[in-house]
Amino acid sequence: MRTYFLWSLLLITGWLILGSWRANPIPEKLSDYRFFTGNPANQKPATGVVPYALNTPLFSDYAEKLRFIKLPANQSVAYKDTAVLNFPVGTTLIKTFYYPNDFRDSTKGRRLIETRLLIHKNEGWKAFDYVWNDEQTDALLEVAGDTKTVNYVDASGHPRQQAYAIPNLNQCKGCHNRNEVMVPIGPSVRQLNGDLTYSGRGNSRAENQLTHWQRTGMLAGLPALADCPKTPVWNKPETGSLNDRARAWLDINCAHCHNPKGPAMTSGLNLSLSETNSTALGVLKTPVAAGRGSGGHLFDIIPGKPDESILIYRLSSTDPGDMMPEIGRKTTHIESLELIRAWIKAMK
Repeated sequence: MRTYFLWSLLLITGWLILGSWRANPIPEKLSDYRFFTGNPANQKPATGVVPYALNTPLFSDYAEKLRFIKLPANQSVAYKDTAVLNFPVGTTLIKTFYYPNDFRDSTKGRRLIETRLLIHKNEGWKAFDYVWNDEQTDALLEVAGDTKTVNYVDASGHPRQQAYAIPNLNQCKGCHNRNEVMVPIGPSVRQLNGDLTYSGRGNSRAENQLTHWQRTGMLAGLPALADCPKTPVWNKPETGSLNDRARAWLDINCAHCHNPKGPAMTSGLNLSLSETNSTALGVLKTPVAAGRGSGGHLFDIIPGKPDESILIYRLSSTDPGDMMPEIGRKTTHIESLELIRAWIKAMK
């Protein structure tokens, strides 16, 4: 009965989306947008499409990501240091997920899996997902989600095979939900405050992204870089303390749901970088309704005892009923788990 209900709901959702597309046609192929020059699989941005990167990005089953933004002509974004930037209507955020064939050697090629678009329309942000074909020539619009088997050699030289889940449109809305309104998650001043190599006119050079955005008219009101907040890189100790790097990882991976305006607001757990109350952060906090997701543990975080903390149990689990985040991963992120475990162990 439950399976029948879910399929019925998905079918109805598809009909509603298709009805909307008939009135406002959405391109069926990624290439129709002309975001990229030449073969779209090369991901070479066209004029007006600008690459960007986040200091500490969301984990997605070890997939690598290429990010781009296209602002409407002659418009900029106002500086704001407290949250994700307020992008003008007409903005498109582009994110391509891919796996290198060999994480040790980029010259061995890659496999593009999907390209997700967030388009800021008059009625709000809309999400669209394009799945790359086996020939790697184009990506086609996908509504219902999919699962792809990926094979690669990891950074340690071990062959890997895993299932990669492509979300349906309802799942996209779930993660990007703030008070029932869809919003972007990643591109904030603190996440963009870092260097990126830009290519053009036959040469490449590194430049701070905020400086580049200001210089090219994309960002207005930028203060001195020294006065801008900066998210550390979670796996680079030289960029921040253990506490700062752990909080940065939790903020991008968990706080889009676990915040006072997110889908998991009823949990009382706030993993946002701005949270200063230790109880709200989970320290010696009992879960509201974790059920078996508690793993038999009593508190979200027990200082000095990572393996007795619910947070560690849920981040390490791959059981769909227990694991966190619930969407976007099927594997355990071993490296970040070590970071969060060390963070909890260092707590007094």
